[in-house]
Amino acid sequence: MFKKALSIGLILLLTMAFTSIKPSYADTQGEQMIRIGVVPSAETIMIGSDSAFKLHDKESGDVLFTGFNDSIEVTLESTAEIQTNYRLQVAYTTSNAYIEDWLNRAQIGGYTTYVKPFNDGYRLFLGEFPEDASWSERNAFRNEVIANGLAENDSFWKLVTVASGESQIKVLTPHGDIITSSPVLITSDDGLVKLNGKTYRGSGEIAFNSSGTLVGINELSLESYLYGVVPLELPPVPYGELEAQKAQAVAARTYAYANLGKRNADGYDLLPTTSDQVYGGFEREHPVSTQAVEDTFGVVATYNGDLITAVYHSTSGGYTANNEDVWNAPPVPYLRGVPDSQNGKAFDYVPNLNVFKNHANPKSLRAIKKGDFEADWSKYHRWTFEWSMDEISNVVGTYFNKDIETVYDINVTRRSDSGRALEIEFITDKGTFYEYKDRIRWALKYINASGSQSVLLSTLFYIEPIENKKTKELEGYKVYGGGWGHGVGMSQTGAMGMAVKGYSYDNILKHYYQGIQLETR
Repeated sequence: MFKKALSIGLILLLTMAFTSIKPSYADTQGEQMIRIGVVPSAETIMIGSDSAFKLHDKESGDVLFTGFNDSIEVTLESTAEIQTNYRLQVAYTTSNAYIEDWLNRAQIGGYTTYVKPFNDGYRLFLGEFPEDASWSERNAFRNEVIANGLAENDSFWKLVTVASGESQIKVLTPHGDIITSSPVLITSDDGLVKLNGKTYRGSGEIAFNSSGTLVGINELSLESYLYGVVPLELPPVPYGELEAQKAQAVAARTYAYANLGKRNADGYDLLPTTSDQVYGGFEREHPVSTQAVEDTFGVVATYNGDLITAVYHSTSGGYTANNEDVWNAPPVPYLRGVPDSQNGKAFDYVPNLNVFKNHANPKSLRAIKKGDFEADWSKYHRWTFEWSMDEISNVVGTYFNKDIETVYDINVTRRSDSGRALEIEFITDKGTFYEYKDRIRWALKYINASGSQSVLLSTLFYIEPIENKKTKELEGYKVYGGGWGHGVGMSQTGAMGMAVKGYSYDNILKHYYQGIQLETR
């Protein structure tokens, strides 16, 4: 087994005299800390600072190196074998009984298995193929394990790096290499550190993740973390209305508090990506976003005293979604679909195909002035895409892992109250296939400018066949859609539209999250 040096506790930052930057409120008040896996997996990480800094052995506290305006290379020193292979992710589960049964069946079949901790459960993988393994070879394996009941049609290939054996950390300094089995901590005089060239507030840490490779962690106060989140989740250019920024700050803060410890298995709380919240560090901060964070210091959204699941999305398309219409989960009282329209008439023009088709510009409803909160602010309020017959056959065939030559028909067989597709039917020469709720976006990908397949922007769409006017032959399919994202919770561009119309951040939040309270913690 490889040696894991996971650290899930909180580190107290050293008292620092900030000279070149303004300290956040939290830095001066000893508030909640958070750990972000800014480099989730690597064999080499560069750490340093533009000011004076120190590298410490985290466990002993010993100073390993002092420097100024410099970067130091930290590498994985290991007798372990480090391999990156394609592995088929077949499931995610929190059930130990499920894992035990699956492992027994897989091992009886002679398959290579790998179980990786993730959030509060585990990802289950089958197989081990080199990076240059052909698609046909991997696809044959996938078909085999599906036929044997060890995977489903939604299984997919993922490159996974795994280290096995004894691992240590090597710090390459100008005075010689230092090898330690403990995490390495970096602090600086100005409170700014660098990890792989990016600047972050707080401290940095190099440790081991659950796969045995290195992880670069930025630990800082939660309020300082929000400085680097809000401007990326709702860019202040052009979405610079302060009340909209405040609404985003509260939603992001609530998400962060509610998900502390989410990724403890890898030594940190959250990722800096859309898997959690996008975080860009110190260099991506913006004065308007920072003011929004400070003006709402400590404010979170609650329902019956508990932190809410503060999900949000870019653009609703006119009406947000009930959570159960998107994900397989019980209805959540505060995640109810609400109209984006100020006049409350979203149903007059959102779920109707004619409105999607007949508007002068189906990619954007900027011309509609019916009190719509987001149409003036999002280029994805309306959009449209087309597939040729070959393209749609490839898209559907790839998703369902079938060699489909012809897609005869595509039907949305059920819709939610907000107009979103709940069930879609693909009638093909290889049979009829179905997908449901938000997974529909993955089954009906569009072809982007580079020629690759991208997830459809939302499930608020209508799809029609394209027929040759003369021969009436089927030539492809066209989709008319609205919105970007899952559609649950706060619409970010809708929040901007509400702010422009004079609504305060608490009004915005209480519109998109029904029945909530705002508390300071």
